[in-house]
Amino acid sequence: MVVLQTARLTLAPCRVSDEADFIALERDPEVMRFLNGGAVDHDTIDPEQAPFLMPRGTETYVWTARRTTDGAFVGWFCLFPETQTMAEIGYRLRRACWGEGLAPEGASALVSWGFNSGGCERIVATTMAVNHGSRRVMEKIGMKYMRTVFADFPDSIPGSEHGDVWYELTRSEFLAR
Repeated sequence: MVVLQTARLTLAPCRVSDEADFIALERDPEVMRFLNGGAVDHDTIDPEQAPFLMPRGTETYVWTARRTTDGAFVGWFCLFPETQTMAEIGYRLRRACWGEGLAPEGASALVSWGFNSGGCERIVATTMAVNHGSRRVMEKIGMKYMRTVFADFPDSIPGSEHGDVWYELTRSEFLAR
């Protein structure tokens, strides 16, 4: 992993010293709304067993995002390897940073790295169908809607009845842009 630089962000491989920022991010119910309904109890959830990513600074596929100007924590981005040539992109940003265009900026940098240096032939992303903000990010970075899937989750959250959407971008589509 390398440090990635955008106009406003520095994405660096996460470190254990990022853990407090990651946990603070997870404690914001609005940030977690589409992952678990907004309730994370760190005393009862083991990050290794959570049905969603809860980074702690040791993950080799997570980049910590900080503002380049002042080093302020913005959030994190990941490119989780699903296979040797396919990865799933993910991101989580502080609510105070929403609406600034930082999510597509950081995600674009990671997609570019994934196709140009990371060996990816396909990058996918998923979210709840009702998570319009995340869907807009996926579309802004060139991903295409592929399908909606419906799963029977034991602990359903509001909106899960509308399913999860899957987006993807292939290396050839990326290079053709």
